[in-house]
Amino acid sequence: MTTTYRLESQPWMLAEETQRVIGALSKQGQDVRFVGGCVRDAMLGREIKDIDIATPDHPETVIKLLEAGKIKAIPTGLDHGTITAVCNHQVFEITTLRVDVETDGRHATVAYTDNWEEDAARRDLTMNALSCRLDGTVFDPFGGVQDLKENRIRFVGKAETRIEEDALRLLRFFRFQAWYGTDAFDQEGVMAAKTKAPMLKGLSAERIHSELMKLLAAPNPIPVLKVMLEKQIFSHFLPEVRTVDCVEAFIALEGRRDPLVRLVALLDGGEAKEKRSIPDRLRFSTAEKQHFLSLIEPEYGIDASTDEMLFKEALYRIGAGLVSDLLRLQMARDGTSFGHENARSRAKIIENWRPVFFPLQGRDLIQAGVEPGPKMGRLLKATENWWIEQSFKPDHEECLAYALKV
Repeated sequence: MTTTYRLESQPWMLAEETQRVIGALSKQGQDVRFVGGCVRDAMLGREIKDIDIATPDHPETVIKLLEAGKIKAIPTGLDHGTITAVCNHQVFEITTLRVDVETDGRHATVAYTDNWEEDAARRDLTMNALSCRLDGTVFDPFGGVQDLKENRIRFVGKAETRIEEDALRLLRFFRFQAWYGTDAFDQEGVMAAKTKAPMLKGLSAERIHSELMKLLAAPNPIPVLKVMLEKQIFSHFLPEVRTVDCVEAFIALEGRRDPLVRLVALLDGGEAKEKRSIPDRLRFSTAEKQHFLSLIEPEYGIDASTDEMLFKEALYRIGAGLVSDLLRLQMARDGTSFGHENARSRAKIIENWRPVFFPLQGRDLIQAGVEPGPKMGRLLKATENWWIEQSFKPDHEECLAYALKV
């Protein structure tokens, strides 16, 4: 039985763009509602990210209604009943009410319906099955509001069935636990996840990568990571995870919340060569892959006792962000805190560091009569090393004079 609640009007609900889109879609009296994350987060008083809307109208009708309201309609997911509306640069995802006809753990064959409870029943978690009219009436068919109040992450219906329909829901269960839950887990969901974990091998690397990064971006994912390790969830898609000790220590030290660096901490232990394949396996972007590899096989070995001059050389050559990550990772491995004098000193150096630039270039040597070639390269490198040893202080003229007498 669906229970109704009242949500106070939100700024995004009162916005001109929202009013225009809802007005266009409900022009013929249709029951049009907000669904998903915007309702869930509004109920919690959190900032919303996206505005998703559901309607009983079929996509073709949705397009006609939007165009009649002079709103741009893009058939981004026509096969799945989804149309993207753009109004004054604000984006809305509009989906026709659906019911699953057939699922295989990765994809679902759907049919359209005009039944709101049938549509809600195909969603993964109770807190994601809420819908809300423009007037603030919230419809809750599966106890999602109470679960929100109690920070309880619970599947709609039978947990195993939901996961069998789409294995990604297994990871979403843990991700939502990290963001919305507490240390108390719904045991039916946990046991279903353990039982169905082999299904993760059938998911695309891109979907796993996305969920993993969202999970690791949570303020404190440690309770979730511990349960995932205990229930052998990682063994089916990231078997290199052996402990959460390092990532737990790292989170207590980190200066910024970076899921990629947290992943490196989570993978602590074992040889670097065992981890080199992870970026390709999980379809990292080029930038993510480069940063990941620079953390597991760093150019500089950085810790709280690193010589100050070498520490500054690393800052110059690889940047303060990477040095900071490497320092905190090693401190987490060593069990060092910023209560340690050396650690505080190194952190202060990073904080005060400002990028410096070697003042000598090849064209300067050419103008001074040095022939281009290997000798010039050696002179530049030797001069740069000397400049670093002099704490980056020599200016252009001093560096040129040094190079010409080497």
